[in-house]
Amino acid sequence: MFNPADYPDLLVGLGDPDDAALWRIDDQRALVVTTDFFTPVVDDPYDYGAIAAANALSDVYAMGGRPFLALNIAALPPDLPVEITGAILRGGADIARQAGVVIAGGHTIQDKEPKYGLVVLGFVDPQRTLTKGGARPGDRLVLSKPLGFGVTTTALKRSLASPEDVLEVTGWMKRLNQDAAQLALEFGLRGATDITGFSLLGHASEMAQAARLRFRFHFSALPFTLGARRYAQEFTFPGGASDNRLYFGGQVDFAASLQEFEQMLLFDPQTSGGLLLAVPPERHEALLARAAQLGQPLWTVGETLEGEGIEVL
Repeated sequence: MFNPADYPDLLVGLGDPDDAALWRIDDQRALVVTTDFFTPVVDDPYDYGAIAAANALSDVYAMGGRPFLALNIAALPPDLPVEITGAILRGGADIARQAGVVIAGGHTIQDKEPKYGLVVLGFVDPQRTLTKGGARPGDRLVLSKPLGFGVTTTALKRSLASPEDVLEVTGWMKRLNQDAAQLALEFGLRGATDITGFSLLGHASEMAQAARLRFRFHFSALPFTLGARRYAQEFTFPGGASDNRLYFGGQVDFAASLQEFEQMLLFDPQTSGGLLLAVPPERHEALLARAAQLGQPLWTVGETLEGEGIEVL
């Protein structure tokens, strides 16, 4: 039976809610290890590969780490044209190169539906790690990408999404969380996660529980992609949105004025979503100013309180 006490250098593992495993090498370095892969979320194979790579790298950024090495993971149909396979791998390679990451090989198997992603290794200073339990009372909650990726890509699968909306969402999903993570380290933050399949409220619930705090979000302050509300009203949510609501909904108190589709937008699974950062109030304005200098979008969407659970005003 696995006993974490038997492995003192395993700083973050199965018993923790965080985004990647953490193994201490010495007092100055810990190894961040993660993997992620999934089926296509967009039609273009190059964009699919790029999104999958950005998504896999994000878990290292969410821990405050710097990725440096990766391996491809691919499950591909045997009759898939080689041009499509090449485009998927090229998309992943280009994003890895942008992140300063070497893809040193990988493994493929045959499957009926394409699946692609990365195993990623990174380094982090164990004294400066970002964790889900790092938030403190009074912190401002800051988000680095808008919401609405899942509801839009599902609309695409149903032939309901406009090309402009798909282009916008694809651009966000391909965007690395590198600059947002660097800002978190520069300003000495301790609490963070990336918003992916469990949705904003799912991952926020994990953060709130780990920090033993209550998180408050202001719906009017939350950023959404241009088509998100329209597709939400048409209820083009992926199945994971209902699963997220079923699992996390009991921890959330919504304002009575919020309609069902608005609530569901906050349970919408995100692929390669942004970082949710807990920012001490005395560093908040300076961090926003520095982000503007770097061209890194940030939205202040709430705050942390004493208590437990989530509230959305």
